[in-house]
Amino acid sequence: MKPITHLHRPASGRFVTSVIIGAGQAGLAMSHCLSEADIDHVLLERGEVANSWHKERWDSLRLLSPNWLSRLPGKCYDGVDPNGFMTVPELINYLTDYSRSVTAPIFTGVTVTEVSRTQSGYRVQTSEGEWQCKTVVIASGACNISMIPGVAEAMPASIDSLTPMQYRNPDQLRDGGVLVVGASASGLQLASEIQNSGRQVTVAVGEQVRMPRRYRGHDIMWWMDQSGLFDLNYKEVDDIGRARRTPSSQLVGGDRGKDLDINSLQQEGIDFVGRLAFVHNNKAQFSGSLANVCKMADLKMRRLLKHIDNYAKEQRIVDIPEAVHPEDTRLSDSPRLEMNLISGEIKTVIWATGYRPDYSWLKVPVLDAKGLLKHDGGVVGSPGLYALGLPFLRRRKSQFIDGVGDDARDLCAHMKNYLDESWYSTKVSVA
Repeated sequence: MKPITHLHRPASGRFVTSVIIGAGQAGLAMSHCLSEADIDHVLLERGEVANSWHKERWDSLRLLSPNWLSRLPGKCYDGVDPNGFMTVPELINYLTDYSRSVTAPIFTGVTVTEVSRTQSGYRVQTSEGEWQCKTVVIASGACNISMIPGVAEAMPASIDSLTPMQYRNPDQLRDGGVLVVGASASGLQLASEIQNSGRQVTVAVGEQVRMPRRYRGHDIMWWMDQSGLFDLNYKEVDDIGRARRTPSSQLVGGDRGKDLDINSLQQEGIDFVGRLAFVHNNKAQFSGSLANVCKMADLKMRRLLKHIDNYAKEQRIVDIPEAVHPEDTRLSDSPRLEMNLISGEIKTVIWATGYRPDYSWLKVPVLDAKGLLKHDGGVVGSPGLYALGLPFLRRRKSQFIDGVGDDARDLCAHMKNYLDESWYSTKVSVA
C-alpha cells in the first residue's frame, strides 16, 4: 500500500499555525477538527498513515472494540459487520480512507527530531526541514517503546526475548516452552495463540482487569457506552495517575462471545504463576500473591457488572437475559513459585509488560521524572502545546478510536480560544 500524502517534502523554514505530530487515528481526528475551525495546520508522520498499525502489530490482532464503536469526527463505520472486530489490514484501510477526507497536507516519511520553544511559539525540526508554528499537537501515540522490566537483564542468554511489538506469529519462535510475562489483553491473546501452536505456555500474572466479552445479550462495550462509563471524565477520578496506568482489559476481538481470562486459558492447557519477581542463578522467582491478585480482579469485575445491572433496571431495558456473572477465577492449589530457566523447559520469553511513549525529541520542560507528559486533559504545561491519543486523556474511552474524536473536539476548542486570546494580546500590545 502506498502512503497517502498530499505533499511529499515540507519546505524548510515554513510557517503554519499548528503542527500535528503523527497521522494515526488521533492525528487525523485532530486535523478534521482543526479544519472545521479554520485553523491551518500540517501533519507530520514518521512512516505511513497509521504507521504503528503497519509496522508494530502481530498478524492475528483484531481491535478490542466492535466495528460500530470505530467512530471518528465526520466518519462512522458503515460496513456490513458492525458487530465484528476489524483486523489490522481492515483498520489500516479504514484510517487510510479517512485520511483522504483530511484537507490539510500530510507529510509521510518525515521524522520529527526536535521540538523547542520560540518567542512566538514552537520550532519543529524534522528530517526534511524545519517548521515554525504557534501550536503543536503531539499525536505520536502512547505505545512507541516496549516497557521491559529490569529483571530481563538477568535472563539466561540461551532464552530468546521478544516484545509484542516484535512478535508476528508463532512460526518465528523456536520449538519449546514460552513464558509470557504480563496478563493484560496482549499477554493473554499471545499466550492463547502460542499455546494452540503446540508450545507449552506459562503466563506470569501481574495486575489484571477482567471482564466478559458479552453480558446480558450485548457486547460489554455496548453496556459501557450506553451507561456512560466510557464518558467518565478525568476530573471525576480520584487517582487519575493510577487510572492512566491501568492495563488493558482481558478481551479479545474476533471470536464473538469468547471470554479471555485465566479460566478459559487454563482450559487450553496454559499454566499460570504469580508476578515475575526476580531472576537469580538462572532461576525465575514468582510472587505468591497470585490468588489475591485474581480475587481483586474478580471483585472489580463484579462491581462493573453490578453497575450495568443497576443501569439496566433504572432504564427499564427489556428483552435482555437475566444477570449471570462469570464464575470467580479458578487456580491450582499451589501455583509454582520457581522455574529453572536453563532446564530446557523455556525457550522464549515474551515481555507483554506494557508500553510507553517516546518523547526524546521534545526539548520543552514538560516531562515528569518518568519521562511522561505533564498535562491537564491533554493541555500540556507549555502555552500552545497539546497531547492526544493517550490513555484516559480526558475520558475513560480516550484510548479507543471512538475516544480520540471527543478529545480532539475539546482540545480544538481550547486551541481556538488560545489563538484568539494570543491574537488579541498581540494587537493590544502593538497598539
